[in-house]
Amino acid sequence: MISLFIAIEGPNGVGKSSVAHLLADRLADLGPAGVHLTAEPTRTPLGQLLRRQEDFLHGKALALALAADRAAHIENEIIPRLDDGFHVVSDRYVASSLVLQRVDGLDLDEIWSYNRYVLPATVIYLEDDPDVIRARLAARAHLTRLARANSPERELTLYRDAARHLQRQEWRQHTVACNGLTLDQVVTTILGLLPADVPLNSKA
Repeated sequence: MISLFIAIEGPNGVGKSSVAHLLADRLADLGPAGVHLTAEPTRTPLGQLLRRQEDFLHGKALALALAADRAAHIENEIIPRLDDGFHVVSDRYVASSLVLQRVDGLDLDEIWSYNRYVLPATVIYLEDDPDVIRARLAARAHLTRLARANSPERELTLYRDAARHLQRQEWRQHTVACNGLTLDQVVTTILGLLPADVPLNSKA
């Protein structure tokens, strides 16, 4: 049985977490494999420290710390779950670094040099109308430093740059335009993009 490793990516406010949660639930309902839902930064002490300290860590220091968290994530969580036959769905992965660390002043080649040996994922990029994303962000009680320094339009552009870069590395990638779609429709679209040889109907 093929185990999928899927990374949900896209601008702040596009709905990554909601999509990742529902995708994990739908995969669990549709097939025989278990599903492991995870996120970056991770829920480990290091990952939680990074979430709390983003206002104080900048540039290369933050990029290296995130790469270390990711390396541990792959070794201690992602690969063991895949080896156990689980599908793994991650809310953010490498593409987020290729975007947000550029916002933080690093160039793409340097960011990739810290992440080039990671486990490839099937990357799902979510896109939506920038004004819709902006309204969601305005409703949040707190925005991270990098979210405050950015705009939906710039993030969408940088994610497209990241996709072109990962295409050169031969990663499997898809973009889903969420404009006007319900959460369930977005996830249904993602399921239709998965490889045909992945069994998803044994529980249907």
